[in-house]
Formats: sequence, structure tokens, C-alpha cells
Amino acid sequence: MITAIYPGGFDPVTNGHLDIVRRAALLFDEVVVAVSKRETSLFTLQERVEMMKEAVQETANARVDSYEGLTVTYARSIGARALVRGMRAVTGFETEFDMALMNKKMAPEIEAVFLMASLEHLFISASRIREIAELGHPTRDLVPPHVARALEAKFGPPRR
Repeated sequence: MITAIYPGGFDPVTNGHLDIVRRAALLFDEVVVAVSKRETSLFTLQERVEMMKEAVQETANARVDSYEGLTVTYARSIGARALVRGMRAVTGFETEFDMALMNKKMAPEIEAVFLMASLEHLFISASRIREIAELGHPTRDLVPPHVARALEAKFGPPRR
């Protein structure tokens, strides 16, 4: 059985994140969505884990966990053989490439797998979602419905 992890902050989970989870689930026996602990985030670690659990509940071979520390250390601890990353644009390539090389140095047995964002999700990022939600723009077409409700609970209903 080949396990892959899809690590990230997921603050909040977006439709783009879910697209990567679903596509990774077609490639691997198990996909662990690994929500990372962060010093600062809009949603707490537990809120982000719960939102992701609800979002991936229909993907049978995906599960959600949380971790802190090095991603490759966590990946080793669960026996993951691949680390999945989503690529949205060429601007992220350099950062992802650098990170993949460092991860390979630390854990040569774990392969980096990059999935290109689908065209309809190419412009979606969690930071942009937080920004537009705070400024009162609707997010319902960019995030799962339960995440849109959580954003509205934080910032109030859309003003547009």
C-alpha cells in the first residue's frame, strides 16, 4: 500500500485544495491530508482539521491528521512514500523546487509529487480567500459551503 501525504496550512481549505486531494486519491492507496500547526492563522488547528475532515468525507481513501515540525519527519512516522504538493503558477515553482530538494536531502526515500492546479482553481489561494472574505466579498464559489459559513462567522456576511 502506498501512502502519500498532502501537507499544508489549509487556512482555510479551498476548492483548489480539494481538487488536489481528489486527484491524489486516484494515484495513491491512501492520502493523508496533513494539517500543519502554525503560530498564526485565522482558524485554529482544530478548526482547520475539522473543516478538512468534512470536506474530504466523500473521498474514501483520504483521511485528515495534524502535525507539527518537519513534514518529512511526520511523513516517515506514518510510513508515507510520497509528498503531494499542488502547483498553481510558475511563481511557486522556485519555492516548491527548493523545498523538494531539501526534503529529498533529509528523506531520500520520500518522493515529491507535484499536481498542477486545474484551470478553474488556478487563481485560488487560501491567503486570497481570507483577504476577500475580510473585505466582504462572497466566497461560496471558492470554498466548500461549510467553510464559507465559517468565514462568514469570522467576518460577517458578504456585503456585496
